[in-house]
Amino acid sequence: MSELKIVVLAAGKGTRMKSEQPKVLFPVCGVPMVQYVLWEAVKLSPLPPLVVVGYGGEQVIAALGDQADYVWQKEQLGTGDAVKKACVHLAEFEGDLLVLYGDTPFISAQSLQALVDTHRRTKAAATVLTAELQDPTGYGRIVRSPEGLLTEIVEEKDASADEKKIREVNTGIYCFSLPELRAALAALKPQNAQGEYYLTDVIAMHAAAGKTLATVKSDRPEEIMGPNDRIALAQTEAIMRRQILERIMASGVTVIDPATTYIDPRVQIGQDTTVYPGVLLWGETQIGPNCQIGPYTQIVSSLVGEGSRVAFSNLIDVTLGREVEIGPYTYLRPGTQVADGAKVGSFVEMKNSTVGVKSKVPHLSYIGDTTIGTGVNIGAGTITCNYDGARKWPTVIEDGAFIGSNTNLVAPVTVGEGALVGAGSTITKDVPAHSLTVARARQSFRVAPLAFQVEYVAAEKLYHIQINCPTAGVNIYYTIDGTEPMEDGDGMCYQETIRLAAGTLLKAKAFKEGWMPSKPGVLKIGD
Repeated sequence: MSELKIVVLAAGKGTRMKSEQPKVLFPVCGVPMVQYVLWEAVKLSPLPPLVVVGYGGEQVIAALGDQADYVWQKEQLGTGDAVKKACVHLAEFEGDLLVLYGDTPFISAQSLQALVDTHRRTKAAATVLTAELQDPTGYGRIVRSPEGLLTEIVEEKDASADEKKIREVNTGIYCFSLPELRAALAALKPQNAQGEYYLTDVIAMHAAAGKTLATVKSDRPEEIMGPNDRIALAQTEAIMRRQILERIMASGVTVIDPATTYIDPRVQIGQDTTVYPGVLLWGETQIGPNCQIGPYTQIVSSLVGEGSRVAFSNLIDVTLGREVEIGPYTYLRPGTQVADGAKVGSFVEMKNSTVGVKSKVPHLSYIGDTTIGTGVNIGAGTITCNYDGARKWPTVIEDGAFIGSNTNLVAPVTVGEGALVGAGSTITKDVPAHSLTVARARQSFRVAPLAFQVEYVAAEKLYHIQINCPTAGVNIYYTIDGTEPMEDGDGMCYQETIRLAAGTLLKAKAFKEGWMPSKPGVLKIGD
């Protein structure tokens, strides 16, 4: 049996997409549409696919990497020219050539294998995959002889009224005998002012030369659908999303509301997991059995262990063990690992950190570049201060430690095994194991400011002054010579209304045992 080489045509811009991005890179359910074609292609042949790139070719090559070989079509001169470029690249190859399009994400290996099998069984020069459509508008029609043999493919713009009634159409997918294809391509002529070469003309050339031609009619006509504009792209996305969800549900996963659930085809989900509304699962995400995901959760390229729960949260490139609880409103960034039975709760952001078995970070914390041991409790409002403006520094919290609420851990720092850090502390030095550490300012009380009530008594030609303090249990001392009042020094203890002449400078201060005194009250009499 001859070898099979697969060529994927991906050089076009896709003008109707109205974008600078190559058409084949538009994502369908999170994956470039050309990737779907490659996934199916590699099921048919051990030889790497050959992708013809042109517009935005560097982007296509960067997206697909080493999954394929590449050949350039610098000028987009039609499908015939693209295949001719591929044949030059395959100068030493003499097997069969399967030609696919990079914008047909629904094509299946099953349909392609049927095409290849028929091609080899009939020893045809060319075999065409066809489909019968209710509305064939826009497609080239398959024209057959009275005996039912393929004679030519007529594009719609060239079709007669009778030919337009034909519902069997050309999908654009072919299997060729490469030696015979080379000869036809050498004789291929451009068909318009732009100098474009059409691969469909090869079919007519083979028919005229009496070559054997074969067809395979697909029983899945939806497989040939490829979006040409943003409207069709949205329709393609909807169909692909439904197919993905149906496959997942058929495997034993409950999807509460498929209409609001978006899942990448690469995602794997275990049996008896429930996916709630508003969930987005992207990349190489793997979710174990018996999990609860959502509602309103995004998980990207992450591993979620059996029996875990994630709600109202965003996870990117993280690993969760078994029976882990995440959320609500948790943001786990790349490099985060949460071990079995641990909890990361509401309004917690975490990056590049490890949480040990049955440890808890329940709420309102930022944990960065941190290793948390087993059985640790992180109080609300704890912050790891990991960035000094130039580089990131690590924090280590060993097994069994307890971090009080509103603690700042200034990295690099280590909290030892079984240590207790008092609430409100700012930790700048390592905390010894099995110790109690409190690092915060001593709490103090200050007497409230004084208030003066002044009344001028004309008969006495004096001012009557009363001194009030809202703090209970205080002693008020005052001076009238400009000195600072003191509780046990200069100053008189205020007992009753003071009578002073204009121009006197009154200073007063209130004292209470165990408290800081009030700020001095100053009054220039008569002002």
